[in-house]
Amino acid sequence: MKLSGLLTRSGQNRPGIAGTARVDKRTGELLRRIDRHEIVVLDQVDLDRSTADALVEAGVVGVVNASPSISGRFPNLGPEIIVGAGIILIDGVGPEILRVVRDGSKIRLFDGGIFLGDREVGRGTEQSVETVADLMIGAKAGMSAQLEAFSANTIEFLRRERTLILDGVGVPQLHLPLHGRQVLIVAPGHGYDEDLNALRRYIGEHRPVIIGVDSAADTLHQRGYQLHVIVGDPDRVNNDTLRSGAEVVVPAHVDGHAPGLGRIQDLGIGAVTFPASGNPEDLALLLADVHGASLVVTVGFQATLSEFLDRGRSGSNPSTFLTRLKLGSKIVDGRAVATLHRSRVSFGAVLLLVIAALVAVLVALAVSGVGGVYLDWAGDSWNSLLTWIKGLLP
Repeated sequence: MKLSGLLTRSGQNRPGIAGTARVDKRTGELLRRIDRHEIVVLDQVDLDRSTADALVEAGVVGVVNASPSISGRFPNLGPEIIVGAGIILIDGVGPEILRVVRDGSKIRLFDGGIFLGDREVGRGTEQSVETVADLMIGAKAGMSAQLEAFSANTIEFLRRERTLILDGVGVPQLHLPLHGRQVLIVAPGHGYDEDLNALRRYIGEHRPVIIGVDSAADTLHQRGYQLHVIVGDPDRVNNDTLRSGAEVVVPAHVDGHAPGLGRIQDLGIGAVTFPASGNPEDLALLLADVHGASLVVTVGFQATLSEFLDRGRSGSNPSTFLTRLKLGSKIVDGRAVATLHRSRVSFGAVLLLVIAALVAVLVALAVSGVGGVYLDWAGDSWNSLLTWIKGLLP
């Protein structure tokens, strides 16, 4: 179901959705400053699920994409989430829309057009649930080509980072010992909130070392979990979480530059940098592996082939593949842990077992020679209790 709205000017009602435009070609920067009821203008081929989830959570009413949200290379997951949430999605408007529409201006979306007042400044294809489904069917044919490109990227990444992946060279030291301990790594992936809820019993029983990645660290801190390590861009983590006492590991470029390190210094918090081209989730996995964790449980990590190829992670997919291959059987998905850790004996079954045991004891007493003695004793005790209670009453 699509949202609808009106923009009123000079007493005239104009059809469509209206709101404040947030414009930026850098999607990551854009996601940091959007608010409810705004319209996002971006330029991203193959809109990925992580971006779509962030847009839905922010409460935007429209998305204008200068590029095709589904290019046909592979069935990416973002557009389906956007239109499924009732958000207007206008595709393939062209790069000029980023120059024509200024950040903070009031724009209106109607029937595939983008309007400033009465003037149409851009036009694209307004997607629906049906059109997205049709495009996704066609995009499945592009999976093989995408996998071939991924193979080439993996070889290139291994050449560039082989000492890190194979020997752990460059992995920073931690004050907290991880050797022989279970580690829980939580990333802000799709559905991680629900998966974290399902792991409460596991966390309470095994007390794993908890590593929060990016904004997932805030979620862990707000729920009262003791954070041991934070991995990610400090600009994506609240001050209270950064000051919680956890060790902070800041990803850095291969040249050593670490975005967000200045904020850490301003807060007076100690931190170490991790120069590598992998994403923060993979760096957290390498930290746990190199420092000797016995088991690594992941929450919020991509698990399916479609998620793995989703464009939002394509730049780091080679590192993800190789990192998981290195950890081998040591890494376990949190959903599997929650399923296996769930008690197989229900409360009702335990109650029935207790009742059956009591019945068996009563029957044994009734048929035995001493059963009458116990019953007489129980009756006398009951009568004595009643007499004592009556004596207390006036």
